[in-house]
Amino acid sequence: MELSGEFPIKLLCEKIGVQRSSFYNWKHSAIDPPKRTRSLIRNIALFQTYHEKYPSHGYRWLNAKIKLDLGLVLSDPYAYKCCKIAGIKSVSKHYKYKKPGDPFKTYPNLLLAGVNIDGPMQCVVSDMTAFYVKGSYYELTLYMDLWNDELVAHSLSAKRGDRMTYINGLQDVIEFKKQFPDQELILHSDQGSVYASKSYNELLPMYNITRSMSRAGTPTDNAAMESINGWVKTELFTDFHITSNDDVSRQVDDYIRFFNEERPAYTLGYLTPKQYRERFAQKH
Repeated sequence: MELSGEFPIKLLCEKIGVQRSSFYNWKHSAIDPPKRTRSLIRNIALFQTYHEKYPSHGYRWLNAKIKLDLGLVLSDPYAYKCCKIAGIKSVSKHYKYKKPGDPFKTYPNLLLAGVNIDGPMQCVVSDMTAFYVKGSYYELTLYMDLWNDELVAHSLSAKRGDRMTYINGLQDVIEFKKQFPDQELILHSDQGSVYASKSYNELLPMYNITRSMSRAGTPTDNAAMESINGWVKTELFTDFHITSNDDVSRQVDDYIRFFNEERPAYTLGYLTPKQYRERFAQKH
């Protein structure tokens, strides 16, 4: 404002894009912004804070997370506006899938038949993903309930090709399955050697578990699990900042708890897997 003593008001208005007739209105709003403007500024700062903590996600997820944590309800268009003004963009990577491979199957692909999943523990999908932390190699095997994307079991190993990550995770699935003794469960995976082994599969019929497998070289047959694998690795390093080998197992456990209990999921209407399961239980 002090420049008005050195330059003509008309020239200053031209430079800042304000009409001469509305200069004093602009001056007043700059000193004392309207309530809506102050609210927008606060919300932009809020989205910036959440973006710094969860940089792998876009405006819809950030909006859902803010609603989950703070109870603040904002529309998606408004959230987009805040993020656009702040220059917020997701930093997550996008993964490309291979073309379908040989249709030969060790076990039939039951998911191709269009299984109707309308409740918990009707279909569990599994896969292993690998990552490095400071040069150290880790393998993480995940088991996910396809109904609500809940990670019902996981197992981590620093040993390459450790078959026990699969076996230990499967034992946890079987233990979890005991809550649904009469429920027939489809367990779907790729054609990995451990998944196809006799020791892995021989006990499953005893627990009313039916095996299903993807076609060879066709990760799209297990697209939901492949997608989750991508998100898990992105969020572990981008949002949870795993940069040290100190207690990686605990950090992974913390992330799995976050994934199930604190991470809104688009496919669940931005509920967490836990919220989705609890609401289903209340209705039934």
